[in-house]
Amino acid sequence: MPIEKITVPDIGDFDSVPVIEIHVAVGDTVSAEDPLVTLESDKAAMDVPSPKSGIVKALHVGVGDKVGEGAALLDLDLQEEAGAPSVAHRPEGESVPSGAKAQGDVHAQLVVLGAGPGGYTAAFRAADLGMDVVLLERWPMLGGVCLNVGCIPSKALLHAAKVIDKASEMKDHGISFGQPSVDIDALRGWKDSVVSKLVGGLSGLAKARKVKVIHGKAEFEGSTAIRVTAEDGSTQTVTFDKAVIAAGSEPVELPFIPHDDPRVMDSTGALELADIPKRMLVLGGGIIGLEMATVYEALGAQITVVELLDGLMAGADPDLVKPWQKRMAPKFENIFLKTKVTNVTAMDTGLKVDFEGPDGTFTDVFDRILVSVGRIPNGKKIKAEAAGVAVDERGFIATDKQMRTNVPTIFAIGDIVGQPMLAHKAVHEAKVAAEVAAGHKSAFDAKVIPSVAYTDPEVAWVGLTETDARKQGRKIGKGVFPWAASGRSLANGRDEGITKVIFDPETNRILGAGIVGSSAGDLISEAVLAIEMGADAEDIALSIHPHPTLSETVAMATEMYDGTITDLMPPKRK
Repeated sequence: MPIEKITVPDIGDFDSVPVIEIHVAVGDTVSAEDPLVTLESDKAAMDVPSPKSGIVKALHVGVGDKVGEGAALLDLDLQEEAGAPSVAHRPEGESVPSGAKAQGDVHAQLVVLGAGPGGYTAAFRAADLGMDVVLLERWPMLGGVCLNVGCIPSKALLHAAKVIDKASEMKDHGISFGQPSVDIDALRGWKDSVVSKLVGGLSGLAKARKVKVIHGKAEFEGSTAIRVTAEDGSTQTVTFDKAVIAAGSEPVELPFIPHDDPRVMDSTGALELADIPKRMLVLGGGIIGLEMATVYEALGAQITVVELLDGLMAGADPDLVKPWQKRMAPKFENIFLKTKVTNVTAMDTGLKVDFEGPDGTFTDVFDRILVSVGRIPNGKKIKAEAAGVAVDERGFIATDKQMRTNVPTIFAIGDIVGQPMLAHKAVHEAKVAAEVAAGHKSAFDAKVIPSVAYTDPEVAWVGLTETDARKQGRKIGKGVFPWAASGRSLANGRDEGITKVIFDPETNRILGAGIVGSSAGDLISEAVLAIEMGADAEDIALSIHPHPTLSETVAMATEMYDGTITDLMPPKRK
């Protein structure tokens, strides 16, 4: 009975390439053209097919081994094709050796765990590249936290808050409106309709791409299998060749707060808009907390913000936060900095909160509390360790630039791979993971990732900040343009903003930017592109911007840096 040694075929100009996946085990029956192993060069992944039918008698390589043309992969018995169990039909109860592809209730080339912006992007991109894809989602609707209980519904409510504020402010310009009457049920319904349109569109896109969607709680059972438990308790096993983990994160819960009390909310609860409390405490002065504070203040709540650090919106330069704070502080009841909450007691009359700040301890009572002190990744909740994936003590999963985990066939993206926890970062990581899984050369090499607080005014920043430059001892040049000199901002009745652009004084290349003002989140994209393209001050200043617009403040801030500004007196050169 002849044994044929299967070797590595011609791999082009490469002396050796790594084995990233083994598709068979000893004793498996294979047919001609069945994939045996997958090799990867720096250009693409390549399956090595079986040249003939037979039974695998011995394996000569393992995952991670480097092999060159002619190297032995396995021994194939060409005479014993009948009778041996195939990978898909191993006798019940017999374990599947590592690398074997046991078929579950559902099998796919690629499984994506989590259907938020990162997850559905990975699934759709992989499907567009020809892969058979299964998308797993624990909630009834696609879209994850962002579309259902995060980015999108919060922006709808922030828009409503902005309309209320604008109507009130126009009385100073000769147009008066009556006191707004808020129909909380109708407002909630409109917010929900915005979400429904988007998530409904996702379902249609999944069907159009033939992506199979399975709802339920997903947990790994091994390196090629996931158990999915539906809401009714039924389970099914999904097996896969490759997987993308896009399981996201959840709000942090603090041990001294009665989270089971319905008056204590996280961001999801705040977006449900159950009622408008008379007095509300926002615990945490980050982006999410301040966005929801903006909404509830506009709807009539008296807001107190408490933050442990000495400033709000950690990560943003203080000069960007200052115009926001100057506008909003008078509208809020209190803003406590360098202050911590030490205990919360649920009483019939409200939630009693104990504070500890620079001036000592004090107590106050609130109708509701929004806890917004950060998010924790879900790495521990999906049993990724069962697949051999390394998960650190905080729940994060490390990846390389191709979004691969320590298990070469399993990728991870989004919140679960680390900061910043932003949907737009996850989307770009998702495309990389899908393209690499499909055998394409791709890598996540973004120079910068922008951050935006959709407060009023908005605050946005990208790249190197002044604060970070100071910590690094790095010399920078900067141009700052005050919106009080912008015709468009004056016409809008909102001149509190500034645009700041940071440059390398040696090369004049842009390193970072920060904007505070109306639509800052839209305006920051020009700076993102400029940094990615390696633009210098001349490139920006000599690009003709339309007038009068807020976008021209980017060019004018650059002119402030290079001394060519005519709308203001240029700063003196040092």
